[in-house]
Amino acid sequence: MARLISMAVIVAVLAAMLHYSAAQTVHVVGDNTGWTVPQGGAATYTSWASGKQFVVGDTLVFNFATNVHDVAELSKESFDACDFSSTIGSIITTGPANITLATAGNHYYVCTIGSHCTSGQKLAISVSATPGASPPSSSTATPPPTTQGGDSSSSTVFASVFVSLVSLVISFFL
Repeated sequence: MARLISMAVIVAVLAAMLHYSAAQTVHVVGDNTGWTVPQGGAATYTSWASGKQFVVGDTLVFNFATNVHDVAELSKESFDACDFSSTIGSIITTGPANITLATAGNHYYVCTIGSHCTSGQKLAISVSATPGASPPSSSTATPPPTTQGGDSSSSTVFASVFVSLVSLVISFFL
């Protein structure tokens, strides 16, 4: 009986790990373009984000060279005006920068160096609380396109751990 209870606990933990890994995605901003002043202007990052789904717990990776670019989160109004006087949190000046999406809603990111923001180095995304859910609506801002996908390296790591643990459990009980 104790062995059966132990097996049930292990299976529950493994199921929780699999659920956790499936909910997190690593999004490399701009994919191969990276975080740079785009030749296509702001439409480059709008296009990149369209069709993707961002969920609380996901990570944005901004690939840029230190001292050439940076990344800051702004309010919608500051984003639209490329006004960096009141950032949300600190400006990240060391690349690459990883930002974990901690809250649902609209998030706005820019490069604060020179005229990079006004030249289109800016990203607006909507973050959902759970996969498939709609982000909270805002009465003061039009939400940017809902988004999904990207590189899922954290899911790959958790899947490998999951497979290893299942193998261990099976060998223990056989």
